[in-house]
Amino acid sequence: MLDLIATIVAIVSIIAALANAGYLALLNSAASKRAGGAPIAAYVRSRWPIAGATLAGSLLALLLSTGSAFPDVLAILLGAASGGGAYKALESTRQRYRSGG
Repeated sequence: MLDLIATIVAIVSIIAALANAGYLALLNSAASKRAGGAPIAAYVRSRWPIAGATLAGSLLALLLSTGSAFPDVLAILLGAASGGGAYKALESTRQRYRSGG
């Protein structure tokens, strides 16, 4: 049962990390096509290490989730931390560049 929980947490964490990286890629693409987009591109470049670290942590959590009970607990903790960090980074970027609606 613990193995299943660890795997689910790791997969959700990977999805959050990929969503953050995908949003940064879309934002960078839009900034490079627009005149005056250099500050946004610089911001995106500063956020790539966070996206990479959360994705690496998520993948490590998935790797740990294939082990016994102790690695499963570590996978849950690492997956939750990585996923939470990726989600917070995504929301921070979204709020910074949210267009009026």
